[in-house]
Amino acid sequence: MAVFTSVTLDDVSQWIKQFPLGSALALKGIASGIENSNFFLTTESGEYVLTIFENLSFEQLPFYLKLMRHLAERGVLVPAPVANHDGELIVALHGKPAAIVSKLEGSSQMAPQPVHCAAVGAMLARMHLAAVDYPLQQPNLRGLDWWNATTPAVLPYLSEDNAHLLRAEMHFQEAFAGCDTYRQLQRGPVHADLFRNNVMFDGERLTGFFDFYFAGCDTWLFDVAVTVNDWCIDLASGKLDTARVRALLDAYHAVRPFTEAEQTAWQPMLRAAALRFWLSRLYDFYQPREAEMLTPHDPTHFERILRERIATPAPGLHG
Repeated sequence: MAVFTSVTLDDVSQWIKQFPLGSALALKGIASGIENSNFFLTTESGEYVLTIFENLSFEQLPFYLKLMRHLAERGVLVPAPVANHDGELIVALHGKPAAIVSKLEGSSQMAPQPVHCAAVGAMLARMHLAAVDYPLQQPNLRGLDWWNATTPAVLPYLSEDNAHLLRAEMHFQEAFAGCDTYRQLQRGPVHADLFRNNVMFDGERLTGFFDFYFAGCDTWLFDVAVTVNDWCIDLASGKLDTARVRALLDAYHAVRPFTEAEQTAWQPMLRAAALRFWLSRLYDFYQPREAEMLTPHDPTHFERILRERIATPAPGLHG
């Protein structure tokens, strides 16, 4: 992620003594994303990722880190958090909450084919099922309440056409969230940000999901829609690639079958997923924060996707 907090190897050398990892040998900032300060950390015992949390508090973080541990213990491929000698997963560094997790092997697949999308769909379904008995509760912090709070902050910056689109879609999503079909959707912990750069592959073998720091309890279908809107599209146009959509949805359905309510809600949920990221990118673009390596994402990408989801019916959940 972007580096908001500067950390040196000397800083980490003393701090890391409380962990069972040996000495710190190397530290390198990771220059992608816009939420936390992330570093590749090499120690005497291996390769890890050190995260300093810029927005989430000490009180909020147990939900995310314990969810990752819960999933890892159940065979879902995710980074495993490392506890210190006192059993703590979250420890202050430069006065901010910080954590160390295992580093996944492989690299991000930025030009996915149907085989990659199928692997993501199957693992996403396994993740949803593995988290059914996760005891902690936290809402999706970038859900409808956040959309309502953020819309007034970005509307003054928009063209008349885009302001109309945002108001109309918010009205649509408010109505959708209040309907019986929405209330029937299966719910539980979701990743909520499963983009191509948050998944690792070694060739065609999926090696893990990471960056769970937007996770929360929401509809499983929202998680699927967020994932499809990134993995299964032509990036230039936002149009869905039917072969990739079918591969992801069929693989998910084979592990955790979709319900009839989810079939009915699929088109509105794809729009909801596009709206969520259009809004967050508008906010980050027009309300930027200071960071050493911060480059806000272009909001027009998800504007295109939202317009495309409104205009063109997507392939259904059932093949």
